[in-house]
Order: sequence, then C-alpha cells, then structure tokens
Amino acid sequence: MMRGSLAGWLPIRVWQRAGEWRVDWCWIGEQPLTRPFFRDDVELALRLPFNQAFRRDTGLDALLDWQLASPGLTPGALIFHASRCGSTLLAQMLAGLPRNTVLSEPPPLDSLLRLHHREPSLGERQPAWVSALLSAYGQRHQGGEGRLLVKLDAWNVFEAPLLRQLYPTVPFVFLYRDPLEIVVSQLRQPGMQRVPGLLGPSGLDQRLPQAQAMSPLEYTCRMIGEILQGGLDLCQRNGGIALNYSELPGALWGRLAELFDVRGADVARLRDIAGFDAKQPSLGFTADTLRKRESASVEVCDAVQRWAQGPYEALESLRQTTLIEH
Repeated sequence: MMRGSLAGWLPIRVWQRAGEWRVDWCWIGEQPLTRPFFRDDVELALRLPFNQAFRRDTGLDALLDWQLASPGLTPGALIFHASRCGSTLLAQMLAGLPRNTVLSEPPPLDSLLRLHHREPSLGERQPAWVSALLSAYGQRHQGGEGRLLVKLDAWNVFEAPLLRQLYPTVPFVFLYRDPLEIVVSQLRQPGMQRVPGLLGPSGLDQRLPQAQAMSPLEYTCRMIGEILQGGLDLCQRNGGIALNYSELPGALWGRLAELFDVRGADVARLRDIAGFDAKQPSLGFTADTLRKRESASVEVCDAVQRWAQGPYEALESLRQTTLIEH
C-alpha cells in the first residue's frame, strides 16, 4: 500500500463478509472529531456527497500496511468507565481543546477488542490489529502538536489486559459513579449492555452466564457490579486511576491536569463546556444525582447493595488512599 493512500480516511466499521473480516472507511479529511460520540461524527461525514458516491473497504491487514507506511500517534490516555457516570462530559471537555483528538466509543475498536470472544482462533492476530486501528486514528495530528485520547465502551474494561500489553506506559483512567445512580439510569433508559444478548459476545458473558434467567433488575445490578469489579481490577493490576463522577469537572484541571496536559489557559474553556449537557450540547447541564436517588425504590436499593455496592466501596477506598498519598 502506497504512503498517503489512506490519508484523510477514517475506519468506521469492522465487519465480516464471507468469512473475512473487513474494514469500512469514510473520507473525513481534516474535519475534527468534536461530537459527543464517534458515531455522530461519522453520521455527519457520511452526508457528504463524496461519501455517498464513493465507499471504500479493505481487509483488516490493510490496517497493518497503513501503520507500517505511516505510524500514527500512540494514545495519550485510555478512559474506561462504568456507563452513565460522566464519561461523555469528560470526553467533550477534552475534545474542546483543539490539540486533542478524542475518540468517543468508536465501534471498530469495540469490535476488534471483542473479536476473540467471537472467534478465538484470531486471538493471536488481534493485538496487532488493535494497535494498527489506533494508529490509523492517530493520523489526525500527523506532523503537528496533538494527543490521541480514547474513551472506550463500558464493557471494554474486561479487555484492559490486552490494551495494557500494547501500551504499557499509557495512563488508564476508570471513571465510575455510585451504582444506585447508574442502575436507575440504566433501568430508565437501557444501554446495549443492559439487555442480555443484544450486545453480542463480550467479557460479560463469562461473568454472567445465566443472564437470560435473571430479572431486568438483577441483571442490571449484577452487570454494573461486574463492570465496577473490572474497574477495580484495572486500577489494582493495570495501573488505572480511579476517578469518581463527583470529582468532575474540577479534577480535569486539578489532580488530572498533568495527565491530560491541561494548561492554565484551558480552564475557562473547560468550565464553559462543563456548563452544558454533554450528550445534548445545546442544553444547559442540570445535576441529577438527588433526583435519581430519590426515585429508587427499596427493591432497587436492596439489589444494588447486594450485587454492586461491594466493588464500588473498594474503588472508593482505593481512590481515597491515592488522594491522601498525593
């Protein structure tokens, strides 16, 4: 593959055709990624007449060729989270600094991280493909100042060992929240992971093998408990930094300023972004912690206490210890 042949193209989907894994690409040129989720930027780009007229797809090994021809930036940080805990806010603030390229839950990365659950025989090749995909995303600031920051999907916390193998020195952050507030949100508006089987093969399958037999409340609480436990393991075994939702937004220009290269001149801009709803930037931000807690029934509170409270309290203990030490 000639150098420059994929310049300006972004991998937007990893999929299987006739037994072969393929990559769909979308022309995005120099357009920055600024919307709340990766898929939002892709949807906007696909409206361009050029992308409606021309589609491009390759085999997965094209990623390896492109990485060899034009190595992209290594991620500056990987952000894991427990869902409904402020991760979109954090990503939007970081994306508000022009020197950052922020990938917010890109589906192709999720597909490759979970590939070994679908096809174990590809496990040996998986790390190289993941690295090459992130290299393709890291082309965005070629030749200039910039950092590549990646917010993963909540269930990707179970793939942290693979990512640590690839990026032994890259900072990992695990963002979480009181599980009662997460569960209330998931029960009210289910995410993909909240419905057993909807997500497809993932690390949750091994941890919750009897998911189909559980009530929605039990599954939701146990699923959040497992993700929190995964975050605890990430922090204890893979050098992750525990970050509670309650610390946002100030932690970004406080204790995490050095990690995310936040400078004094950035703070006013970050405060301004934090004043708006991260998922709907046209709306002002309204805190919902009290409202969620007050809406939880006794049954919900008991279920959260039984299946999710333990790892949350362990994370809090770890975080508080870290704050005291520093």
